Amino acid sequence: MPQPPIKRYEEYAYVLDFMPRSRSRLVKNREGQIVQVIGEEYLTLLELLAFDNATFIQGERIYIGKEKREKIASVLGKLQYDDLTNGAKNELPSVLEKIVMSNELKYVTYFNTLQPITPRLHALELIPGVGRTLTVHILDKREQKPFDSFQDVEKRTGLKDPGKQLAKRLLEEITGKARINILLKRWS
Repeated sequence: MPQPPIKRYEEYAYVLDFMPRSRSRLVKNREGQIVQVIGEEYLTLLELLAFDNATFIQGERIYIGKEKREKIASVLGKLQYDDLTNGAKNELPSVLEKIVMSNELKYVTYFNTLQPITPRLHALELIPGVGRTLTVHILDKREQKPFDSFQDVEKRTGLKDPGKQLAKRLLEEITGKARINILLKRWS
């Protein structure tokens, strides 16, 4: 018998938008201080209900785990990109960049581990700024020695701002503009 998928929860999230005295897009008749966030670990878009006295700044990192939340009363549910407010959509690119840069080792790993998708297409080619020629160069360099930082990737391969390029790719995947997801896993 197949195992049910493991439920994965975000511990921390970044504020994309905050709407005092608003209605939930997910829970009928739920009103209050609504916060739209993106999770730090799985990049889950979420709608939260905040305590009445809580204040937020766009881009702020907040605790949303299960124990002793200071600002968040409850997690109302997952959002789709199209459910985000315009303010949240505008904030998303800079927050993604902040997440990638503050979790550098996690994201550098992609340069060391991405594999071919088909015999003619390597996953690295789907990262903005990386074409066929640079992919071959990256593969050669990572075979010699795995990359240990974005600076190392840039220095050894010539790819400008690899962290920003990964953040751009994440944005494509979150918005649904990417045909193939190479970085973002869809959790149930």
